[in-house]
Amino acid sequence: MKNIQWQDDRDIYGRMILLTNSYLFTGLRNAVDNYDADFTDALTWGQLKSKRWLITKLEELDKELGTVFLCAGWYAVLAGMMFESNLKFDKIRSFDIDDNCHKIADTINRKYVLDNWQFKASTLDIHDIEYPLDYNTFKFNGDVEKLNDCPNTIINTSCEHIKNFTAWYEKIPEKILCVLQTNNYYDVEDHVNCSKNLNDFAEQTPMDFILFEGTLELQKYNRFMRIGIK
Repeated sequence: MKNIQWQDDRDIYGRMILLTNSYLFTGLRNAVDNYDADFTDALTWGQLKSKRWLITKLEELDKELGTVFLCAGWYAVLAGMMFESNLKFDKIRSFDIDDNCHKIADTINRKYVLDNWQFKASTLDIHDIEYPLDYNTFKFNGDVEKLNDCPNTIINTSCEHIKNFTAWYEKIPEKILCVLQTNNYYDVEDHVNCSKNLNDFAEQTPMDFILFEGTLELQKYNRFMRIGIK
């Protein structure tokens, strides 16, 4: 650690590595250095507090999560936080339609990619997910690898971004644990599926058994979360 060399404008990650001994900051710094990743939006107070809220509630529920699908997983900062939590799961698969995300997500979580692919990110429109899922992913050297996975848990913290959300949600098989977040932040152009309140979100995400639902009040908007068995 003491031999870390960093650029002045990026030294926040170096400082956090030294101060916290968290691998997550190593991954973030590597993504900035290798892909010029911009985490301005991904690491806002609202984003991080919402993810910490999700992890805290799942830790309290103390469920075996098995294979986790992060749908619309973006840079998979959440996955890095999950690996350093007390959550119990086997592996995480992150899917995002943006082809720029998978390399950054894999870099942030490189430690877990290298550990028998406990983590792997892939480019995929979540509307195209079938259960179980046969799909292609890329190794670090660019080679294509075919995978087959079936989730025990589906996490989507970006429901406000999902067009045709009902069509995506209806494809999820029964008996799967769903962890879903949305918000009422209508001012963002890409937020095409906001919910007015928790009841509005509940109507959009019917579940057979509710384990938790609640509202997190943030400075600019409210975040709504539902955890339950579909």
